[in-house]
Amino acid sequence: MITSALKWVGDTEGFLELIDQRRLPGELLKLRCKNVEQLFDAIKSLAVRGAPAIGVAGAYGLVLSLGKLNNDNNLKTALSVMNKAREYLASSRPTAVNLLWAMDRVVKKAEQFVADKPNTDLQTLKDIVLNEANAIFQEDADMCLRIGKNGQKFIKQGDGILTHCNAGALATAGRGTALSIMFEAHEKGKKFRVYADETRPLLQGSRLTAWELKQAGIDVTIICDNMAGWLMKQGKINAVFTGADRIAANGDAANKIGTYSVAVLAKKHNIPFYIAAPSSTFDLGIKNGSQIPIEQRPAQEVTCLGDKIIAPNGVDVYNPAFDVTEAALITAIITEKGVIENPNTGSVTEHLRQ
Repeated sequence: MITSALKWVGDTEGFLELIDQRRLPGELLKLRCKNVEQLFDAIKSLAVRGAPAIGVAGAYGLVLSLGKLNNDNNLKTALSVMNKAREYLASSRPTAVNLLWAMDRVVKKAEQFVADKPNTDLQTLKDIVLNEANAIFQEDADMCLRIGKNGQKFIKQGDGILTHCNAGALATAGRGTALSIMFEAHEKGKKFRVYADETRPLLQGSRLTAWELKQAGIDVTIICDNMAGWLMKQGKINAVFTGADRIAANGDAANKIGTYSVAVLAKKHNIPFYIAAPSSTFDLGIKNGSQIPIEQRPAQEVTCLGDKIIAPNGVDVYNPAFDVTEAALITAIITEKGVIENPNTGSVTEHLRQ
């Protein structure tokens, strides 16, 4: 069974329902976001996470922003409200480009509609905005399926697969990116084992990835983050698959902190390292990974484990949420369009033109 991370419930006056990923795997709890402020908190606190999923959530956030407006408000006011909501929600997670991409697409659609039909009613604009958010949701689900089909060929019978963080259904509107490849290979009857490293400090690998794979009936083993190199040296890892939160024009990819270390280890041991991500994760306005903004997270994520303090009070903490893996360490990037082998500026540009 593959669980849906989020869905819109109702019409333009409805709400966004999210799985609260902070509570997994112990409790499957769903949140109802009925306004932009609630959604901001859900994104910021990682109740919903994963670049594609927060992109879809952001699109629906603009639907929420219009919810309280009535026919006394004109279309110019509605566009202003949407743009303010866009700026507010964009500040919740600065690294993942899908959030801005999805909201910009919805705003552009709304602005074009108002420009073409300035005398229409507000309800029609609300319908346009919800339809565009629904389209983004469906496109993401479809992209996940195609990523899985394009990437499953890289998993061989009997392989040991390493993955970092969570790039499954919980991170998207569909069945995931890196995990979609595993789901597809599993459905084709391939037998393989996935090693999910725990992914400190918030344990997305042990809490979320292992939960998803176990639900799907895929052989999964949890390891500590610092075990990956030793497993590679022992010959237990045949390939690495991760997702990405933003990919620069030259193929450098930002993903959960610790990904770079795994990529370096894979290179050392001649193990292919694959990134799986939709084309919306590429940011061609950024030439290389050094320009990708890296989100800094609260110190408490490192110094505490749940409610238990595991570090000295007042100790300094450095807690970047992401790191950047340069393209030279990436064997291929798998998208819904196909595969970019040995990614660089030229191959990325050509691929995205398809």
